[in-house]
Amino acid sequence: MAAAPPLVRSDSALGEFSPLKHFVVAKKKISDVFEQLLNYVRETSEFVEETSRNKALDNIATLDQKLEIQAYAEKLAVIKEVLVRRHMKVAFFGRTSNGKSTVVNAMLRDRVLPSGIGHTTNCFLSVEGTDEDKAYLKTEGSDEEKSIKTVNQLAHALHMDESLDAGCLVRVFWPKAKCALLRDDLVLVDSPGTDVTSQLDSWIDKFCLDADVFVLVANSESTLMNTEKHFFHKVNERLSKPNIFILNNRWDASANEPEYMEDVRKQHTDRCVNFLVEELKVVDRDQAPNHIFFISAKEVLNSRMQRAQGGALAEGFQERLKEFQSFERRFEECISQSAVKTKFEQHTIRAKQITEKVKSIMDAINIKAAEKRVAALEDRDYQMDRLEFVKKQLNLLINDIKKKIKAISEDVASKVSNAMGEEICRLHVLVDEFHADFHPSPHVLKIYKSELLAHVEEGMGKNLAFRCSNAVDASVQTSQKYMTETMLPLLPSAAQNQVHMLVPRRKFDLSYDLNCATICSDFQENIEFQFSLGWTALVHRFLGSVNAQRALKLMDQKFQASQPALPPATTPSSGPCSTVAPANHETAVMTQEDLMVAMATNVASLTSRTSMSVVIVGGVVYKAVGWKLIALSASLYGLLFLYEKLTWTTKAKERALKRQFVDYATEKLQLIVSFTSANCSHQVQQEMATTFARLCQQVDQTQKELEAEICQLTAKIDQLETIQRNSKKLRHKATALEKQLEAFTNQYLQPQQ
Repeated sequence: MAAAPPLVRSDSALGEFSPLKHFVVAKKKISDVFEQLLNYVRETSEFVEETSRNKALDNIATLDQKLEIQAYAEKLAVIKEVLVRRHMKVAFFGRTSNGKSTVVNAMLRDRVLPSGIGHTTNCFLSVEGTDEDKAYLKTEGSDEEKSIKTVNQLAHALHMDESLDAGCLVRVFWPKAKCALLRDDLVLVDSPGTDVTSQLDSWIDKFCLDADVFVLVANSESTLMNTEKHFFHKVNERLSKPNIFILNNRWDASANEPEYMEDVRKQHTDRCVNFLVEELKVVDRDQAPNHIFFISAKEVLNSRMQRAQGGALAEGFQERLKEFQSFERRFEECISQSAVKTKFEQHTIRAKQITEKVKSIMDAINIKAAEKRVAALEDRDYQMDRLEFVKKQLNLLINDIKKKIKAISEDVASKVSNAMGEEICRLHVLVDEFHADFHPSPHVLKIYKSELLAHVEEGMGKNLAFRCSNAVDASVQTSQKYMTETMLPLLPSAAQNQVHMLVPRRKFDLSYDLNCATICSDFQENIEFQFSLGWTALVHRFLGSVNAQRALKLMDQKFQASQPALPPATTPSSGPCSTVAPANHETAVMTQEDLMVAMATNVASLTSRTSMSVVIVGGVVYKAVGWKLIALSASLYGLLFLYEKLTWTTKAKERALKRQFVDYATEKLQLIVSFTSANCSHQVQQEMATTFARLCQQVDQTQKELEAEICQLTAKIDQLETIQRNSKKLRHKATALEKQLEAFTNQYLQPQQ
């Protein structure tokens, strides 16, 4: 199917494709891009604000960046609203009654503005389309919609409003359904004659700065006037190379003088070309003729409204109609290109700048997040290596220090055991150093023994402390120092500076706790007189203590069986002390002679062979030495007994008690040597274990801190990775928007080849 000529507008109100659609399509496209860009900038604003609020991320996104993006969002919102109101604007200027309103009506194909005899435009009139089905107008400074049904009503409303002057604007809203030209966001501005006011500067500032095309409607029956030129010179000063078309209206009058038509046309054309090229310098000389047209707006309007006056049209109408159509075609091409450029170019450039700025902010955030992520990964790896080192080093130190504690404990046990053995050997010296009131009475003896036990315990404790404590303390201090120095690198930094508080230097004293009162509680002294050459002493001397006790016990049983009537008696002896006191102190003491008789009887009753042997030996002795020697021996024996009896004083009894106590205590203390040394070893072990446990507790704190820091770093790395992903995603969106803006620039803003 053949396509319709793209730049031809039919007389139908519906019309066909027009170059003005170029602006409409461009407006929709750039509006869509700005909608996406605004949403994108708002998304980045939320992202930057959320990132900047996270203090744990060390200001990856700054407050200035947040404020900058928020400012961009506000600017884009304003631009977006401006784009909605953007339209193509053409302004018609010329002297009064040159037919400006008629030209507007001819282009609109309807009598929209008052024109003709008796109607002059006394203020600025803008005609724009409305989607409503009725026409209305709004005056400057008021939002009231004044309904108008006919052109006469509009003219009447304009002339009756005394507040309107040449510098006021009245906006006429005409239904788009009645005029195809108004469907394409085109606004046509009619103006009073340039010869009715001297306030041209205010006109330009108020109505011309946003115009895309200027149409100078001149009267072909005269030449360009200075007032018209002066106005456009001022426009040219305020705008850079404005698009200006010159319409020589009322060209139908040339039909009356066809012989001069070409000369007049050439004369007008030359003057207009010189004005555009030489004076205004807005176009090249080759392009200038394309901006100059000779028309009859009234003829075109009547033709298009199918109301030709006076029957046949004037000669040459078809050429003038084609000229007007050519103007419309050139005008539509020019204004569509110019409006897209003037209305959208700066906004497009601004959008590119904003997109580039936001993208650079996303790049900065991404780079900073990447740098901090790398630093956090390195820090986490370091902390993990340190945690692993602390765990391994702690396990090694535990085994090492356990061995050291065991060695020191065994050394302390050995030292205490040796020292205690030596002290037990010299226990008699310690006992001899004890001095207190002594008397054999039971009450005094009890007090004496209690004080003796306290003296022995205190003395042995001091002696052991003197022998062992300093060496043990030095060993413990050395071990604690070793533990502290080896575990110092594993402690938290805060604890390293306060290690002297964790392991305070204090002297370690062993507690020996001999508890002599308990172990010697069953000690029973024997301070009764015992003759050194008595029967018991001799038996003990020759048979030993254990065998002597057994023999004496057996002898006592036989003696009691043979002499039941005899009371028990005590025989003086110098043998070892008995641990059991006599059962009855009131029993009469046997005499020496009674004891001898009892001994002889007992010995004779052992066995007949033994008795016979004693008799034989006695006889042999008697025969050998004689009775005198026996008598002398007996006398000496008696004198010795008497001497010992007389020297058995209180002091002797005290010495005997001390001697018996030394023997007894020595035996008992020997039993607790291993226990005491083990107790001291346990004390040392407990002291060092306590110190080590305190240090281990701090190392555990180090591990907890490292684990907590690793968790924090992991969370931080996750957050940084999220920020990187989001910033990259937003950056890619910015790149896509830049491509759309570049495509829009290439399609609508670049000169078409």
